[in-house]
Amino acid sequence: MQYLVIAYDNDNALERRLAVRDAHVEGTRKLMAEGKIINAGALIEDEVMVGSTLLVDFETDDEIDEWLENEPYVKNNVWNMDEFQIVPVKLLPKQ
Repeated sequence: MQYLVIAYDNDNALERRLAVRDAHVEGTRKLMAEGKIINAGALIEDEVMVGSTLLVDFETDDEIDEWLENEPYVKNNVWNMDEFQIVPVKLLPKQ
């Protein structure tokens, strides 16, 4: 199922975000190659990264849980998981 993920960062998380960004991008690109992540990008406020948005396609809740368990931004307390949003969506198919 397809989802829009909205993940704002915890307060004062920019340093942690930058420290693990390479690992986050590497994992995201791997999942993009597998078709699990459709697209992703940073949320920007005043020219500073403050969170992430992702369009994902996971078959099961277990797949989502596995992704989050291994996601560097979760493991390193970058994303504010108390306000983490996963919203079901239906994306327009590519031609």
